[in-house]
Amino acid sequence: MIRLFATSLTALALAACASTQPPAADIPSRWAPQPYVQVDHPDWADDAVLYQLNTRQFTEEGTFAAAELELDRLADLGVDIIWLMPIHPIGEKNRKGSLGSPYSVRDYYGVNPEFGTLEDLKSFVDAAHERGMHVILDWVANHTAWDNPLVEQHPDWYERDWDGDFMPTRWWDWSDIIDLDHSHPELREYMAGAMRYWVEEVGIDGYRADVAGYIPLDFWEEVRAELDSVKPVFMLGEFDQRDIHRRAFDASYAWEWKNIMHAIGKGEAKANALFGYYSGNESVWPHDAYRMTYTANHDQNSWDAAAPDFYGPAYESAIVLSFVGEGIPLIYNGQEAFNEK
Repeated sequence: MIRLFATSLTALALAACASTQPPAADIPSRWAPQPYVQVDHPDWADDAVLYQLNTRQFTEEGTFAAAELELDRLADLGVDIIWLMPIHPIGEKNRKGSLGSPYSVRDYYGVNPEFGTLEDLKSFVDAAHERGMHVILDWVANHTAWDNPLVEQHPDWYERDWDGDFMPTRWWDWSDIIDLDHSHPELREYMAGAMRYWVEEVGIDGYRADVAGYIPLDFWEEVRAELDSVKPVFMLGEFDQRDIHRRAFDASYAWEWKNIMHAIGKGEAKANALFGYYSGNESVWPHDAYRMTYTANHDQNSWDAAAPDFYGPAYESAIVLSFVGEGIPLIYNGQEAFNEK
């Protein structure tokens, strides 16, 4: 009798609770969850392996033609997307060193003759496509070389310091470049047009955006829509922030992951230091955001150390985790040969 009474009370309580909940059909649609990431990733970017190719150093010749001869090897390595470092002519005014930095762009529509011709680049891209790989260009929208023709043609498109002079990016030793001012719609239209040119005329499949976070996000969102109107593209932004994934970029840099792996390799942290990264990756970042886990790139190789020294005894383990863990992996120029510089 007691059991029957308790069962009846439980049933009444459940019925009362149920009566306070509106039917699912009555819930306003505004409460329906929406995916944060609005970009459509190209099918070929799923589970992609990236390869950063520094044309100047990839082969002894340092040309597109010589690099094309290595494409079979890259395909056999499992590479899906080749990221070409900047291919444009390099500024001469205030140049750093005898060769200069490829991130000091003198002409957004030109090809650095050191690497070959426009036809050589087209041949490289076509050959990559024939092997099922895709090619993205490194794009520098934040600044130009001092002697880019835009300086004379559109001086108002540039940032100025308190004396009214052109200025390099603040807080960095980038004396060979001067910053653009993306508050000008005309500059934005020009830049988007140049990016569209390489997609339409050469068959480029997207871009890696240099210092992407230094440029207003709404610019990148418009560029993404513009390029997707030509064909599906892949966009990698040099930034570690989730908002860029919403309407602009497929992938971003997992700087936190890289820094933790460096600390582990140097004995400054234990493996459990990764808990916070992977927890945030699951709970804070959109599930459809690609985060690039990398163990080497051109900046780290130039300013910090070659990867074997940077990670110490954890180097090979870091490589393995970058491939089997969450994210998309990157192989840096010659890293597959265990280059030590």
